[in-house]
Amino acid sequence: MGQAQRIAGGSIAVGVVVLALKAAAWAVTGSAALFSDAAESVVNVAAALVAFAALWLAAKPADANHPYGHDKVEFFAAVIEGVLIVVAALVILQHAWGAYRHPAPLEAPLAGMALNAVSTVLNVVWARVLLRQGAALRSAALRADGRHLMADVVTSAGVLLGVGLVFGTGVAWLDPALAAATALYVLFSGVRVIGGSVGGLMDAAPAEAIVGRVRQLVGEHAQGALEAHDLRMRQGGTHTFLEFHLVVPGAMTVLEAHDICDRVEAVLKAEVAGLVVTIHVEPEGKAKHHGVIVV
Repeated sequence: MGQAQRIAGGSIAVGVVVLALKAAAWAVTGSAALFSDAAESVVNVAAALVAFAALWLAAKPADANHPYGHDKVEFFAAVIEGVLIVVAALVILQHAWGAYRHPAPLEAPLAGMALNAVSTVLNVVWARVLLRQGAALRSAALRADGRHLMADVVTSAGVLLGVGLVFGTGVAWLDPALAAATALYVLFSGVRVIGGSVGGLMDAAPAEAIVGRVRQLVGEHAQGALEAHDLRMRQGGTHTFLEFHLVVPGAMTVLEAHDICDRVEAVLKAEVAGLVVTIHVEPEGKAKHHGVIVV
Protein backbone atom coordinates (compact mmCIF):
# COMPACT_ATOMS: atom_id res chain seq x y z
CA MET A 1 0.00 0.00 0.00
CA GLY A 2 1.41 3.39 -1.02
CA GLN A 3 1.75 6.43 1.22
CA ALA A 4 -1.25 8.21 -0.34
CA GLN A 5 -3.43 5.16 0.28
CA ARG A 6 -2.31 4.93 3.91
CA ILE A 7 -3.20 8.59 4.42
CA ALA A 8 -6.61 8.02 2.78
CA GLY A 9 -7.14 5.08 5.14
CA GLY A 10 -6.33 7.40 8.04
CA SER A 11 -8.99 9.81 6.74
CA ILE A 12 -11.60 7.07 7.05
CA ALA A 13 -10.65 6.41 10.68
CA VAL A 14 -10.56 10.10 11.60
CA GLY A 15 -13.84 10.71 9.77
CA VAL A 16 -15.63 7.95 11.71
CA VAL A 17 -14.41 9.34 15.05
CA VAL A 18 -15.41 12.90 14.13
CA LEU A 19 -18.81 11.73 12.87
CA ALA A 20 -19.46 9.90 16.14
CA LEU A 21 -18.58 13.00 18.18
CA LYS A 22 -20.74 15.33 16.07
CA ALA A 23 -23.66 12.90 16.00
CA ALA A 24 -23.47 12.72 19.79
CA ALA A 25 -23.40 16.54 19.98
CA TRP A 26 -26.57 16.73 17.88
CA ALA A 27 -28.25 13.91 19.84
CA VAL A 28 -27.76 15.58 23.24
CA THR A 29 -28.82 19.06 22.07
CA GLY A 30 -31.36 18.57 19.26
CA SER A 31 -29.72 21.58 17.54
CA ALA A 32 -30.36 22.04 13.81
CA ALA A 33 -26.98 23.73 13.48
CA LEU A 34 -25.20 20.77 15.08
CA PHE A 35 -27.20 18.46 12.81
CA SER A 36 -25.79 20.37 9.83
CA ASP A 37 -22.27 19.79 11.11
CA ALA A 38 -22.94 16.08 11.67
CA ALA A 39 -24.47 15.73 8.19
CA GLU A 40 -21.33 17.15 6.61
CA SER A 41 -19.26 14.63 8.55
CA VAL A 42 -21.27 11.82 6.95
CA VAL A 43 -20.02 13.21 3.64
CA ASN A 44 -16.48 13.31 5.02
CA VAL A 45 -16.55 9.58 5.70
CA ALA A 46 -18.10 8.79 2.30
CA ALA A 47 -15.55 11.03 0.57
CA ALA A 48 -12.68 9.34 2.42
CA LEU A 49 -13.92 5.95 1.22
CA VAL A 50 -14.13 7.23 -2.36
CA ALA A 51 -10.64 8.74 -2.11
CA PHE A 52 -9.21 5.48 -0.77
CA ALA A 53 -10.73 3.50 -3.66
CA ALA A 54 -9.51 6.08 -6.19
CA LEU A 55 -5.96 6.06 -4.85
CA TRP A 56 -5.90 2.26 -4.92
CA LEU A 57 -6.90 2.32 -8.60
CA ALA A 58 -4.57 5.22 -9.43
CA ALA A 59 -1.63 3.25 -8.03
CA LYS A 60 -2.10 0.48 -10.58
CA PRO A 61 0.60 0.52 -13.27
CA ALA A 62 -0.12 1.45 -16.87
CA ASP A 63 -1.51 -1.34 -19.03
CA ALA A 64 -2.52 -1.95 -22.64
CA ASN A 65 -5.89 -0.26 -22.19
CA HIS A 66 -4.51 2.60 -20.09
CA PRO A 67 -1.03 3.34 -21.45
CA TYR A 68 -0.89 6.67 -19.58
CA GLY A 69 -1.75 5.05 -16.25
CA HIS A 70 -4.80 5.43 -14.03
CA ASP A 71 -3.96 8.72 -12.28
CA LYS A 72 -6.95 10.60 -13.66
CA VAL A 73 -9.33 8.51 -11.57
CA GLU A 74 -8.44 10.85 -8.69
CA PHE A 75 -10.23 13.68 -10.49
CA PHE A 76 -13.35 11.50 -10.78
CA ALA A 77 -13.14 10.86 -7.05
CA ALA A 78 -12.87 14.58 -6.35
CA VAL A 79 -15.94 15.28 -8.53
CA ILE A 80 -17.90 12.59 -6.64
CA GLU A 81 -16.83 14.20 -3.36
CA GLY A 82 -18.04 17.58 -4.61
CA VAL A 83 -21.42 16.11 -5.55
CA LEU A 84 -21.72 14.52 -2.09
CA ILE A 85 -20.99 17.88 -0.50
CA VAL A 86 -23.76 19.51 -2.55
CA VAL A 87 -26.21 16.77 -1.54
CA ALA A 88 -25.28 17.30 2.13
CA ALA A 89 -25.98 21.02 1.76
CA LEU A 90 -29.46 20.31 0.41
CA VAL A 91 -30.20 17.88 3.26
CA ILE A 92 -29.09 20.49 5.79
CA LEU A 93 -31.32 23.14 4.19
CA GLN A 94 -34.30 20.80 4.39
CA HIS A 95 -33.62 20.08 8.07
CA ALA A 96 -33.12 23.79 8.83
CA TRP A 97 -36.48 24.61 7.27
CA GLY A 98 -38.18 22.00 9.42
CA ALA A 99 -36.48 23.33 12.55
CA TYR A 100 -37.53 26.89 11.64
CA ARG A 101 -41.16 25.87 11.28
CA HIS A 102 -41.12 23.86 14.51
CA PRO A 103 -38.55 25.48 16.84
CA ALA A 104 -37.50 23.70 20.02
CA PRO A 105 -35.23 24.73 22.92
CA LEU A 106 -31.70 23.33 23.05
CA GLU A 107 -30.98 20.52 25.48
CA ALA A 108 -27.57 20.17 27.18
CA PRO A 109 -25.95 22.81 24.91
CA LEU A 110 -22.64 22.92 26.81
CA ALA A 111 -22.09 19.17 26.46
CA GLY A 112 -22.93 19.34 22.76
CA MET A 113 -20.57 22.26 22.20
CA ALA A 114 -17.75 20.45 24.00
CA LEU A 115 -18.16 17.33 21.84
CA ASN A 116 -18.26 19.45 18.70
CA ALA A 117 -15.16 21.39 19.74
CA VAL A 118 -13.14 18.18 20.18
CA SER A 119 -14.19 16.97 16.73
CA THR A 120 -13.24 20.33 15.21
CA VAL A 121 -9.72 20.15 16.66
CA LEU A 122 -9.30 16.66 15.16
CA ASN A 123 -10.42 17.97 11.77
CA VAL A 124 -7.97 20.89 11.90
CA VAL A 125 -5.03 18.58 12.57
CA TRP A 126 -5.99 16.04 9.92
CA ALA A 127 -6.87 18.67 7.27
CA ARG A 128 -3.37 20.11 7.58
CA VAL A 129 -1.90 16.62 7.11
CA LEU A 130 -4.03 16.04 4.00
CA LEU A 131 -3.19 19.39 2.40
CA ARG A 132 0.54 19.02 3.08
CA GLN A 133 0.76 15.42 1.89
CA GLY A 134 -1.61 16.04 -1.04
CA ALA A 135 0.72 18.74 -2.33
CA ALA A 136 3.85 16.65 -1.73
CA LEU A 137 2.38 13.57 -3.43
CA ARG A 138 0.57 15.57 -6.16
CA SER A 139 -2.68 13.83 -5.22
CA ALA A 140 -5.91 15.52 -6.37
CA ALA A 141 -7.97 13.21 -4.13
CA LEU A 142 -6.02 14.07 -0.95
CA ARG A 143 -6.05 17.79 -1.75
CA ALA A 144 -9.82 17.74 -2.35
CA ASP A 145 -10.34 15.86 0.92
CA GLY A 146 -8.14 18.37 2.76
CA ARG A 147 -9.97 21.38 1.32
CA HIS A 148 -13.28 19.80 2.25
CA LEU A 149 -12.14 19.24 5.85
CA MET A 150 -10.92 22.84 6.10
CA ALA A 151 -14.36 23.99 4.93
CA ASP A 152 -15.82 21.71 7.60
CA VAL A 153 -13.58 23.37 10.22
CA VAL A 154 -14.87 26.81 9.23
CA THR A 155 -18.50 25.70 9.42
CA SER A 156 -17.89 23.95 12.74
CA ALA A 157 -16.40 27.11 14.22
CA GLY A 158 -19.41 29.08 13.00
CA VAL A 159 -21.78 26.48 14.38
CA LEU A 160 -20.11 26.58 17.81
CA LEU A 161 -20.35 30.35 17.87
CA GLY A 162 -23.99 30.26 16.80
CA VAL A 163 -25.03 27.61 19.29
CA GLY A 164 -23.34 29.68 21.97
CA LEU A 165 -25.41 32.70 20.89
CA VAL A 166 -28.62 30.66 20.96
CA PHE A 167 -27.73 29.40 24.44
CA GLY A 168 -26.87 32.89 25.64
CA THR A 169 -29.82 34.77 24.11
CA GLY A 170 -32.53 32.12 24.07
CA VAL A 171 -33.54 33.19 20.54
CA ALA A 172 -34.66 29.86 19.01
CA TRP A 173 -34.77 30.94 15.36
CA LEU A 174 -31.01 31.61 15.38
CA ASP A 175 -30.39 27.86 15.41
CA PRO A 176 -32.10 27.00 12.06
CA ALA A 177 -30.84 30.27 10.57
CA LEU A 178 -27.29 29.25 11.41
CA ALA A 179 -27.91 25.80 9.94
CA ALA A 180 -29.11 27.40 6.69
CA ALA A 181 -26.04 29.65 6.55
CA THR A 182 -23.85 26.60 7.11
CA ALA A 183 -25.62 24.80 4.27
CA LEU A 184 -24.94 27.67 1.87
CA TYR A 185 -21.25 27.65 2.77
CA VAL A 186 -21.10 23.87 2.33
CA LEU A 187 -22.82 24.24 -1.05
CA PHE A 188 -20.23 26.80 -2.16
CA SER A 189 -17.44 24.48 -1.01
CA GLY A 190 -18.89 21.57 -3.02
CA VAL A 191 -19.16 23.66 -6.18
CA ARG A 192 -15.52 24.73 -5.80
CA VAL A 193 -14.34 21.12 -5.41
CA ILE A 194 -16.29 20.09 -8.51
CA GLY A 195 -14.96 23.02 -10.53
CA GLY A 196 -11.34 22.34 -9.66
CA SER A 197 -11.63 18.66 -10.48
CA VAL A 198 -13.42 19.18 -13.78
CA GLY A 199 -10.38 21.19 -14.90
CA GLY A 200 -8.23 18.09 -14.44
CA LEU A 201 -10.70 15.92 -16.36
CA MET A 202 -10.64 18.48 -19.18
CA ASP A 203 -6.83 18.31 -19.43
CA ALA A 204 -6.33 21.82 -18.09
CA ALA A 205 -2.82 23.24 -18.36
CA PRO A 206 -0.69 23.79 -15.24
CA ALA A 207 -0.35 27.26 -13.75
CA GLU A 208 0.98 29.90 -16.14
CA ALA A 209 4.12 30.28 -14.03
CA ILE A 210 4.98 26.60 -14.57
CA VAL A 211 4.36 26.80 -18.33
CA GLY A 212 6.49 29.95 -18.54
CA ARG A 213 9.31 28.32 -16.60
CA VAL A 214 9.25 25.29 -18.91
CA ARG A 215 9.47 27.52 -21.98
CA GLN A 216 12.40 29.36 -20.42
CA LEU A 217 14.29 26.15 -19.66
CA VAL A 218 13.78 24.81 -23.19
CA GLY A 219 15.18 28.04 -24.63
CA GLU A 220 18.20 27.98 -22.30
CA HIS A 221 19.18 24.31 -22.56
CA ALA A 222 18.43 23.28 -26.15
CA GLN A 223 21.69 24.68 -27.54
CA GLY A 224 22.32 23.34 -31.03
CA ALA A 225 18.61 23.44 -31.94
CA LEU A 226 16.99 26.37 -33.71
CA GLU A 227 13.57 26.71 -32.10
CA ALA A 228 10.81 24.89 -30.26
CA HIS A 229 7.16 25.36 -31.12
CA ASP A 230 3.67 23.95 -30.47
CA LEU A 231 4.50 23.48 -26.78
CA ARG A 232 1.56 21.99 -24.89
CA MET A 233 1.13 20.86 -21.30
CA ARG A 234 -1.65 19.16 -19.37
CA GLN A 235 -2.22 17.80 -15.88
CA GLY A 236 -2.93 14.10 -15.42
CA GLY A 237 -3.12 13.24 -11.73
CA THR A 238 0.39 12.83 -10.32
CA HIS A 239 1.89 13.39 -13.77
CA THR A 240 2.27 16.48 -15.95
CA PHE A 241 2.48 15.81 -19.68
CA LEU A 242 4.56 18.02 -21.96
CA GLU A 243 5.05 17.82 -25.70
CA PHE A 244 6.64 20.14 -28.24
CA HIS A 245 8.39 20.20 -31.62
CA LEU A 246 12.13 20.87 -31.65
CA VAL A 247 13.61 22.23 -34.89
CA VAL A 248 17.27 21.34 -35.57
CA PRO A 249 19.63 22.03 -38.50
CA GLY A 250 18.95 19.73 -41.42
CA ALA A 251 22.52 18.40 -41.44
CA MET A 252 22.47 17.43 -37.77
CA THR A 253 22.78 13.71 -37.08
CA VAL A 254 20.13 11.72 -35.25
CA LEU A 255 22.58 11.13 -32.40
CA GLU A 256 23.26 14.86 -31.97
CA ALA A 257 19.56 15.68 -31.99
CA HIS A 258 18.92 12.89 -29.48
CA ASP A 259 21.59 14.29 -27.15
CA ILE A 260 19.86 17.70 -27.19
CA CYS A 261 16.53 16.06 -26.35
CA ASP A 262 18.09 14.10 -23.48
CA ARG A 263 19.69 17.24 -22.06
CA VAL A 264 16.48 19.26 -22.21
CA GLU A 265 14.40 16.41 -20.81
CA ALA A 266 16.74 15.95 -17.83
CA VAL A 267 16.59 19.65 -16.93
CA LEU A 268 12.80 19.77 -17.25
CA LYS A 269 12.25 16.66 -15.12
CA ALA A 270 14.50 18.08 -12.42
CA GLU A 271 12.33 21.22 -12.36
CA VAL A 272 8.81 19.69 -12.62
CA ALA A 273 8.05 16.58 -10.54
CA GLY A 274 6.23 13.79 -12.36
CA LEU A 275 6.88 15.30 -15.80
CA VAL A 276 6.43 13.11 -18.89
CA VAL A 277 8.11 14.65 -21.94
CA THR A 278 7.52 13.95 -25.63
CA ILE A 279 9.73 15.81 -28.13
CA HIS A 280 9.16 15.67 -31.89
CA VAL A 281 12.37 16.55 -33.79
CA GLU A 282 12.00 18.39 -37.10
CA PRO A 283 14.50 19.70 -39.71
CA GLU A 284 14.96 23.47 -40.12
CA GLY A 285 12.61 23.54 -43.11
CA LYS A 286 9.75 22.94 -40.67
CA ALA A 287 10.56 26.02 -38.58
CA LYS A 288 7.58 28.25 -37.84
CA HIS A 289 9.72 31.14 -36.55
CA HIS A 290 7.64 31.51 -33.42
CA GLY A 291 7.37 29.81 -30.05
CA VAL A 292 10.58 29.29 -28.06
CA ILE A 293 13.77 30.62 -29.64
CA VAL A 294 16.81 28.72 -28.47
CA VAL A 295 19.54 30.97 -27.07
